[in-house]
Amino acid sequence: MIRPKGFDLSFGFSARLAVFYAAIFVVVGIQLPFFPLWLTAKGLDAQAVGVVLAVPMLVRLAAIPLAAGIADRADALRATIVALAALTAATYALVGWSEGFMMILIMFALGSAAFTPIMPLAEAYALKGLDARGRIYGPVRLWGSASFIVGTFAAGFAADWMAHRHLIWLVVGATVLNAVAANALEPVATAPHETYMPGRRFALWRDPIFVATLAAAGLIQASHAVYYGFSALQWRGEGYGGVTIAALWSIGVVAEILLFAAQARLPSPSILLIAGAAGAVIRWMAMAFDPPAAVLPALQVLHALSFGATHLGALALVAQRAPAGQGASAQGQLSIVLGLTMAAAMGLSGVLYARYGGLSYLAMALAAAAGGACAAVVANRTRRDAV
Repeated sequence: MIRPKGFDLSFGFSARLAVFYAAIFVVVGIQLPFFPLWLTAKGLDAQAVGVVLAVPMLVRLAAIPLAAGIADRADALRATIVALAALTAATYALVGWSEGFMMILIMFALGSAAFTPIMPLAEAYALKGLDARGRIYGPVRLWGSASFIVGTFAAGFAADWMAHRHLIWLVVGATVLNAVAANALEPVATAPHETYMPGRRFALWRDPIFVATLAAAGLIQASHAVYYGFSALQWRGEGYGGVTIAALWSIGVVAEILLFAAQARLPSPSILLIAGAAGAVIRWMAMAFDPPAAVLPALQVLHALSFGATHLGALALVAQRAPAGQGASAQGQLSIVLGLTMAAAMGLSGVLYARYGGLSYLAMALAAAAGGACAAVVANRTRRDAV
């Protein structure tokens, strides 16, 4: 039997990590496309939806540095992830019981404070543990993308027969599975030279390649704001059913999975960033002009570049530039920048979509182009450093 490179079929480190990624992305696969439908079912208008969707990107400013600092200082990546996953399940239940814009906003902020640090900590945990075992990231991480499809289709079927005000309980159930999977993770060992040194925490901000990488990734990923926040609402308004919406989202994720599976054969991280920006510009320019249904699948395939290539490129560059013992903090700083740019873009997207509808994708194309300029700086500086 042929085993995919980077993944073992025994229930060891890679398998447990793959299950954990799958559990995280079931949550995301339900929440990202269909949480806006729940918000509108609770009576929130487009601008209020944009404000609520910006919350996770804002609360991570405090939550991620706190969680990453604890994980690095105490060498407690796994323990921190387990605690946050349990807290996420509890706080998302509070979101489900909330009524009214302000209460939903507050409870979702609490839930996001618990959930948003999990991903950067998981990335640091994965990179450390997989590297120690001679394995690569993409073939393990792709199981998260695959489970995103499962979560999206489950929510899509549910959205066609369930009252939208009950969709939140699918998210709550997924967070419980996430907590169980986190508890099954194996500990990761720390090499003797990987001692946490607080004085080096902000040294990366004097590294131009690191700063340009964060700017590029932040702008390119933030250009997805209109898509994440309003594509389901737009397509629903055009008569697409929940399953069709789930299928469209899933096409993009399948393309992303194929990219992750081919990570060993991909070009350098800086080239991946440039490719991500190019794919995003093409995608959002086309989406701005209400493309026909036959074109949408092809545009969704560009998610492999706009998200997937950007993600792999940024993750690798940040890991390369991080000092020893600062892996979680470096990934946390990337996540904070992603959160800031996405929060700004998400808040703006609510205003733009309410006023201009699909034409708001043009602003996203501009953001991606700016990210591409930063990616070109990364590629140029990387080449100069290599000489």
